[in-house]
Parts: sequence; structure tokens; C-alpha cells
Amino acid sequence: MDSISLKVPVTIKAKLTEKLKNKILGDLEDGIKRAELEIQQINIQEKRMLQENDSPEPTPEDINRLGAIRQHFAEERGKRMQYREEATQRKEELEKMALGAEIQQGTLEHQVEVHVGDDMREIMNVEILVEDDKIIAIRS
Repeated sequence: MDSISLKVPVTIKAKLTEKLKNKILGDLEDGIKRAELEIQQINIQEKRMLQENDSPEPTPEDINRLGAIRQHFAEERGKRMQYREEATQRKEELEKMALGAEIQQGTLEHQVEVHVGDDMREIMNVEILVEDDKIIAIRS
């Protein structure tokens, strides 16, 4: 056998333009606001659930149930807070980036026919550079 068909990764990079920067910043700001709203909703739901399950003379089962409720809401709140912190950090990093910088946007796969003697490094290191949704370069 002298050749075989393989699926290899292709890195997609975007050249940072004002348009792309504004879009990403807007998406991050929307995500941060959404996370903050969800945190507020979680706090309200937790308070309501704790009030509904509160009794004047709690049994051990009641205490366990209240602990489980608190733990559940703490986990959900923690997820939103972590997302908010990560998005805020990404936003700050993006604001510092210069226009024209290349940022990785993802990975796709493409099929390639390889032959005996081909340079595997060249086949595996393929990138597509995009500027404002237009492919401007294919690199290997």
C-alpha cells in the first residue's frame, strides 16, 4: 500500500479586526450579564426553597434536606461565578490585544491522501487564517 486517506486537524485562526473584537467583547459582556442575572435568580430560588422547607422543630431529615438544598444552590452559584470570572479575564485580555493579532477560533478536520515519503509534519500542521469571515491564507 503506497497511500492512505486520513482525517487531520486544521486550526482556524482569525485576524483580530475592530469588527471581530467588538463582536467578541459584546458576546463576553452578554455572558457576564447573563451569569449575574442567573446568580440573582439562584439566590432568590434558594431563599424560597429554604423558607418552604423550614420547620419550627426540624428533624434530622429536615436538617439533611436543608443542607442538600444549600449545597445544590452553592454549586450552581459557583458555576456561574466561575464562568463570570473566566469571561471577565478573557475580556480584559482581549481589550489589551492589538488589532491584527491572530487568535485561535477552533479546529476542524479535513481528509487528506498521504503517500509514502510525504512529510507528516507538513500534513499535520495546517492552518486557515480568516479576516472578517473571509479566508485570507492557508498555511502548512
